[in-house]
Amino acid sequence: MKIQIDSNKKFQTYEGIGASGAWWAQIVGGWDNKDENGEEIRNVISRLLFSKTDGIGMNIYRYNIGGGSAHRGNGEYSDFARRTESFDTADGGYDFSRDKNAVYMMRQAVRDGAQEVILFVNSPIERLTKNGWAHLKKHQLFRTNLSKKNYLPFAKYCLDVTEHFVDEGLPIKYLSPINEPFWIWTGGQEGCHYSPRQAGKVMLTFARELRKRSKLSSVKLSGVENGDIRWFNKSYTRNLMKYPEVRECIDSIDLHSYFLHQPLPFFNERLGFLRRYRKWMDKHYPDMPIKMSEWTHMVGGKNPNMDSALETVKVMIEDFTLLGVTSWQHWIACSHYDYHDGLIYLDIEKKSCETTKRLYATGNFSKYIPLGAKRIEAKSDDADVMLIAFENEEKTVLIIANPTDKEKSCALTCDALVAVTDNEKNLEESRMRAGEIIAISLKSVTTVVFQK
Repeated sequence: MKIQIDSNKKFQTYEGIGASGAWWAQIVGGWDNKDENGEEIRNVISRLLFSKTDGIGMNIYRYNIGGGSAHRGNGEYSDFARRTESFDTADGGYDFSRDKNAVYMMRQAVRDGAQEVILFVNSPIERLTKNGWAHLKKHQLFRTNLSKKNYLPFAKYCLDVTEHFVDEGLPIKYLSPINEPFWIWTGGQEGCHYSPRQAGKVMLTFARELRKRSKLSSVKLSGVENGDIRWFNKSYTRNLMKYPEVRECIDSIDLHSYFLHQPLPFFNERLGFLRRYRKWMDKHYPDMPIKMSEWTHMVGGKNPNMDSALETVKVMIEDFTLLGVTSWQHWIACSHYDYHDGLIYLDIEKKSCETTKRLYATGNFSKYIPLGAKRIEAKSDDADVMLIAFENEEKTVLIIANPTDKEKSCALTCDALVAVTDNEKNLEESRMRAGEIIAISLKSVTTVVFQK
């Protein structure tokens, strides 16, 4: 296999890899039981995710500002962990002793290496919603649950929470007020529907309030995190970008890379949708980066193995190369569900955890690509493998994904550090010399770091 890397063809700047603490941090943050080495399990989990030395070194942590469905028990939820606490008290005050487990995990992630915290909202707090719930009722299809009169109180609440954590010294870089606005959210989890126009108006309200707060001069808005790469991304983007005040407060368009199967073949051409949206953005908003802020392998049944890891890597490479995203973020970092999601599986009864190949395959990116590096062109004469490469002044990082059942090989042109994740190895490192042949094992992800 021959690989060509062209440093003269440079693309977007890499800003990192991350994951959210939704639906697990409020559980795990209370686990003070210890492993055989005397380490608290919650801290072990945080290090696996965010430490460069003891884990995969992700640099982005997403903290959910909850809607408060855990307090009164309103609504219909498919799982207890999908109810959240809020800091809002009945009289409109604040109780920042709440959500202590999830806040603990956010703080620990920062201690272990997370350099960027994103605060994101699924639903406004219950006190401000139309029906007093953090999701719609069954008959309220495609209605927003937030009235216009509460846009500003919603913005003030979220920005007050943001100020609190900024004052604490946490690296809060973004506030995302809207999550997957097109979905109807009539149960299962917290959520709020907004039309493209309503989403634009909400973001405008946040932008105006944000600009009044000198403490938050380093915080940007992000959004609107639409829930499928096919549906209405252009409409939501237009309704953000038409307001100069919003454009001053955002530095990217954030979206989700979900792609649920549809019965018509045209709607299942994922790569075509990526290319078309990228082309549209280049035409209309060429200076506005795109970030991928949520994805998970949405297949039932637990799978800690390489086939799910390679599907994750495939989507990551497609999003970085075709959509040109600057950062890429997993949905939940840890999962207690019978599902292909999470980088770590949890056993809630035993208060224990199990790593997955998704964790280590993600580490093939997050542990080795330098922040601020530029993506550069990488090609191979073998159509079966997937490639991506990044470069800064000190190093070039090449990632090779081999989803086939056959071993591949390529020759090194200079000395390199090689890290392999496959059926037997988890980011296993070795030093190789120029001229040596790298064996690219079957069903593997291999990172090659060339020091300049």
